[in-house]
Amino acid sequence: MNLAQEGFDIAIRHTQAPPETHVAWELCATRSLLVASADYLRKHGKPRHPSELAAHACLPYLRDSGAQAWTFERTSGRKTERITVPVHGPLRANNSEVLREAVLGGAGIGLLPDFSAVTHLGPRQLVQVLPEWRPIGFFGERLYALRPWSAQVPRAVQCFVEHLKSVFAGGFGVRA
Repeated sequence: MNLAQEGFDIAIRHTQAPPETHVAWELCATRSLLVASADYLRKHGKPRHPSELAAHACLPYLRDSGAQAWTFERTSGRKTERITVPVHGPLRANNSEVLREAVLGGAGIGLLPDFSAVTHLGPRQLVQVLPEWRPIGFFGERLYALRPWSAQVPRAVQCFVEHLKSVFAGGFGVRA
């Protein structure tokens, strides 16, 4: 979405790097979490390796490309192992809250940004799946406040960004 054309002063995005055409303020680090409901795992089993995800109902975040795959990385000593797994399932959506609710409802395993999943982590809600594997290259690793570049930033935007920085200063409390 073009923020200036749509009339927005600011957006919050998770990305690897903000666009050079925008003013960006880093708010915090973020990461992706692979999660499922305890009920889903009880019924379908807990995968022990990313390759087993191909046999599970996975709930991918909808992207422009038709193919859906998740990539994971695990480091043991000096050795790094990487695997990409094609995933499919009963639902795809371009909204992490929609996917989170589907995961909570037992529809499958979802890859969610930590800010969407963290308040629901617990033995009776969302359970991390394959926590020793790090999902990579899907969601960005930083959360930014963005606005189209301009020589002057309105005072209201400056104040709002300072507020966001203080709110997000501690991150989301989920670490590897």
